[in-house]
Amino acid sequence: MNLTLHLTGACNMDCAYCTQEKKPVTMTKEILHAACALAFSEGQHAGFCFFGGEPLLCEDLIFEAMDLCAARSAETGKRVYYRMTTNGTLLSDRMIARAADEGMEIGISFDGTMQDICRRYKNGAGSFADTESAAKRLLAAMPRTTAMMTVAPQAAAHYAEAVRYLYELGFRNIHAVPAYGQKVSWDAEALDRMKAQLTEIAAFYSECLRADDPYYFSPIETKIRHLLSRTHPSDHCHLGTGQMPVAPDGKIYACNQFIGDAAYCLGDVFSGISRKKCAELMLRQAVPETCRSCTLRSRCLHSCGCLNRLETGDPSKVSAVHCAYEKMLIYLADETAERLYESDRARFDRYFKGKEAD
Repeated sequence: MNLTLHLTGACNMDCAYCTQEKKPVTMTKEILHAACALAFSEGQHAGFCFFGGEPLLCEDLIFEAMDLCAARSAETGKRVYYRMTTNGTLLSDRMIARAADEGMEIGISFDGTMQDICRRYKNGAGSFADTESAAKRLLAAMPRTTAMMTVAPQAAAHYAEAVRYLYELGFRNIHAVPAYGQKVSWDAEALDRMKAQLTEIAAFYSECLRADDPYYFSPIETKIRHLLSRTHPSDHCHLGTGQMPVAPDGKIYACNQFIGDAAYCLGDVFSGISRKKCAELMLRQAVPETCRSCTLRSRCLHSCGCLNRLETGDPSKVSAVHCAYEKMLIYLADETAERLYESDRARFDRYFKGKEAD
């Protein structure tokens, strides 16, 4: 079973676009132990993503979880996998060493040269220098570390520059999303800037692939891979059946955006998960009414209930901004794929053939 452990609701930063409500709550050891036991109770392996708030505010809990899971893995014969999403500013050498030993996948929230526009400490100070230092240490020990970018309207003009910076720093996995929610406002001008920047990034992406030093850039590459594999982006959304979040109080929810909503609570780490509620949630998932006649619906991430709720307040309603962004990506990805294929079919096949979309 795969669980996302929200170890704390607290964070040492105050990012302009963050949609999470900061709360001074921390998961107890009792809840942590129960969550670990639950993850090993079903399936062929156990998977954990350490999350927050900022999970490294609870570094000792992370070490305790890994020690406990090592023992359970030895007892049950089941493998255990770890991931962590962190802002990186509290990353210790001790944690990096243990993460490398455990094969943990780490995503560091780093907007590159856009960092200090939105990602600041609570006192208003910028976080670029601290995050860059952490990124360098991480990459030295774990070269496959992922840079996780969030692009706000006020920073969009620097998007391409930021991607180039992360690439030159050593990142070869870059996951990027627009900032969504009530704290940001994407108008037509900001979306045009986003499109221009993505076009520049696509050219750089193609340049690096042709030079045989490619990097994974999620907005473009996932669209290409889904097209080639004939899979739907929403196939990777497993509301209530995949990576389920555990709140600091031990309650289990269908997805991160639904934490605190009783209607999407599936149980808790002590009593387990209600499969009846999971089945009910699966029945709710459908193509939004406004998308049913769209010719791009098989290429679009329209049915992500978490994102839709964040943007419109309704899990089944897509926002105009998200619709515009998805169309932008689909056309740009198709143009990029066509140019790459026509320029060097052998290289295109070597890079894309046989790999599944993320």
